[in-house]
Amino acid sequence: MSTDFTEIRNQFILNSMTKTTLLFASAAMFLACNNSPKQEQGNTQDSVSSTQNTESENTSTNSNAKFDIESIPVTTTDIGTFPYFTLPKGLKSMNKPFQKEFDVCFFPINGIMTPFEGKLYKINVEAERGEEFSKRYYEKSLEDYLQSTGAVKVFDGTIGREEYDRYNKQDPNKGDEGDMGYADENIKFYVIRTKDQGNIYIQFSANNAGGKLNILQEATMTQTITKITADEIAKDLNEKGKSILYINFDTDKSNLTTDGKEVVQQIATALKKESGLTINIEGHTDNTGDATHNKKLSGERANAVLSALTADDIDKSRLKAQGFGAERPLVANDSEGNKAKNRRVELVKSN
Repeated sequence: MSTDFTEIRNQFILNSMTKTTLLFASAAMFLACNNSPKQEQGNTQDSVSSTQNTESENTSTNSNAKFDIESIPVTTTDIGTFPYFTLPKGLKSMNKPFQKEFDVCFFPINGIMTPFEGKLYKINVEAERGEEFSKRYYEKSLEDYLQSTGAVKVFDGTIGREEYDRYNKQDPNKGDEGDMGYADENIKFYVIRTKDQGNIYIQFSANNAGGKLNILQEATMTQTITKITADEIAKDLNEKGKSILYINFDTDKSNLTTDGKEVVQQIATALKKESGLTINIEGHTDNTGDATHNKKLSGERANAVLSALTADDIDKSRLKAQGFGAERPLVANDSEGNKAKNRRVELVKSN
C-alpha cells in the first residue's frame, strides 16, 4: 500500500509540473504576441509624429520666408497702361476711384501689412444696375487674368486683429475708397514685374455684397520743393502782383521757426533789390478750429513777418499787415493736403 501511494503521489507531482510548465510557456507566448504589435505600432506613431513635425516646420518656414522681389520673374506680356485692366463685365466702380500720382498703400507680406509707395488706384466694386454681384465671378476673373499676364500670387489669407491694430494708424488713407487690410478680411495679393513699368502690386478682396481693388505702380517720389529765393519773390510780385509763400510758424503761434526766418530774409532781399516795391502782407489759415481765433492768429503772423522785415532795415512805410483767417481759401478745405495749401502768407503788390 505504501509503495503504491508513493508512486501515485510522484505521478501527480510530475503531471502538475508538466501542466505548470505548459501554462507558463503559453503565457509567455501570449505576452510575446501582444507586445510585438504594440512595439511596431509605437514605432509607426513615432514615424507619423516625426513626419507631421517636419511638415509643420516646412509650413512655418514657408510662411515666414522673406519676400524677395528679385525672385519674381519679369513678365514679357504687354500689360497695358496704368491701371492696366478693366473690371469684369457686369461690374463697376462704386464711386469715384481714389487715384494719386504718388501715395502709399499697405500690402500683406507674410501677413504683415507692408507699405509701398508709387502711383495708386483704389476702388470699391459693385454690380452694374440689374446685375448681381458674385464673389466667385469677381475673384476668378481677376485671378485668371492676372495669371495670364505673368503675375505671381504672393499672399492669400487674412491678418489678425493684433496686426491691424499695429499698422492701421500708419495708413493715411484708412477708411477711404477701396480701403482693405482689416482683421479677418481675406486678401489676395499679386505682383507683376515688368521691364519698362517696374513693379506692379495688386490686391483685392470680396464678400457676397461687393469687392475692393488696389493697384500700385511702385515708384520713388520726385522732389518738387525748391528753396524760395529773393529773385523768385520779386519776379512773382512784378509779373503776377503777388507771391504766395508757405512760411513756417510754431504750432498755433506767431513765432517764426528757423525755416520761416530764412524765407523772411529772402523777402527782405527782394525788397532791397526792388526799392520801389510796397507790399501788403496777408495771413491766411485753414478752417480748422474757431474762426475768430484763426483770424486773430493770421493777423499776428502777418505782423510777425512785418516786424522781422523792419528789423532787417525795410522801411515800415512800405509794408502793411492784415489777417484774413479762413475767409479766402485757395482751395476747398476738404482734405489735409488742401488745408496745408490754405495755411499761407501772401505778399500782394500795392503800387
